[in-house]
Amino acid sequence: METDKNRTAATKLYSCNPQQWVAQYADYLYGYAITRIDDEDLAKDLVQETFLSALEKVDRFEGRSSESTWLTAILKNKIIDIYRKKASGLRQLESDVSLKYDTDFFNEEDGHWNENHRPQVFGLEDYDVLGKKELRGILKLCLQKLPSLWLSVFTMKHMDDEASAAICTELNITDANFWVIMHRTKINLRSCLQKNWL
Repeated sequence: METDKNRTAATKLYSCNPQQWVAQYADYLYGYAITRIDDEDLAKDLVQETFLSALEKVDRFEGRSSESTWLTAILKNKIIDIYRKKASGLRQLESDVSLKYDTDFFNEEDGHWNENHRPQVFGLEDYDVLGKKELRGILKLCLQKLPSLWLSVFTMKHMDDEASAAICTELNITDANFWVIMHRTKINLRSCLQKNWL
């Protein structure tokens, strides 16, 4: 019995202090949520739900990670649930369906960029704080124009660094759907940025 208690104490590196969660982690969790769910009220609700869920499970906190990491993981799962809800009911894309704008950008024969749409230098090589702030604002607007499923896939892949297989499982899409969505999302973002930024 003593050995089990000693082992438990040795593996528990971090303690849990729910009284301090709001003061210590609310701003960070809100920032994490708002960058993934572009809705202030929903982001606030998700942070509150995260605290409530964590409070219900506080006795299961093993202390192997910090409170911050544990709370972020709970929030991340809640955000994935939101993505799932937005994605459910949407018609899944077929990998062999081609949209008109694909041929506008790419040669049908070889799949390479058409001469008129070949990527140009973006101009981000220079250090320009105001320009980067403006770009962030335009990128945010372009992201808001994406269909919910596309935004969910893009956010999970490029903001959360999720593995493609995990995204497919979480959002219940096929591997082919995933790659079609990523391809079309990038084309849409590129087109939107070229119209509004360059």
